[in-house]
This record gives sequence, C-alpha cells and structure tokens, in this order.
Amino acid sequence: MGEVPKAHSGWTFITNHARVLATIADDQNVRIRAIAAHCRLTERAVQKIIVDLEQSGFLSHAREGRGNTYRIEPGKVLRHPAEAEAGLTVASLLGLLAQDEAHRADPPRDDAYRGKGGCR
Repeated sequence: MGEVPKAHSGWTFITNHARVLATIADDQNVRIRAIAAHCRLTERAVQKIIVDLEQSGFLSHAREGRGNTYRIEPGKVLRHPAEAEAGLTVASLLGLLAQDEAHRADPPRDDAYRGKGGCR
C-alpha cells in the first residue's frame, strides 16, 4: 500500500467537503481509503464528511458488493447564503474544480499573468 501524503496545516480556500465531493465526482466507485489519501485526510474524517453530504442531500450511495457507488446531486444549491442567493450549484462548483485540475496538468506560462488584470 502507498504512503499517505503528509497532512496540510492551516487554512485553505477549498473545504475538505468540496475536496471529497470532487474526488467522488471523478470516480463514483472510489473507496474511502483512496479519498482519504487523495484529500490528505483520515478515513474517519472522510466517513464523517460523506455522512454530512448525505444528510444535507448533496450525495447518496448504493451498496454494490463490497463497495459503494455514489451519486452526486448536481442541481443542489450550495449552502452558504451568498452562494445560495446567486443560485450556485454543486455542478458549478465541480466545474470550477475540474477546470483547476486541467490547468494543474498544464501549468500556465509566466507571461499569462502579465496581461490585463494579471497579478504581476
């Protein structure tokens, strides 16, 4: 079995709930152990997050053999009042996270940040 990556300390922009949901979106048959390793969480923390997501209606699962198949509710509106007022859904969140994954695979060149509205 592979080594679990070192946990991150401090705050982050993306919550653990969003990370778990995005990992499940990539593979609806993913195992809790794999989610934990990918998200750098304990298996127990992942189990609690999955329960939270299911109780709030963002996620459901069906038992298939020894594993689970998860189903995400893409039309469910996000919980924060500002996001809810804007009508932001799980699908919009997952779309942003998927775009981020695609960009990480092909990092931007330095000159991409020098244009209009850039950081440099």
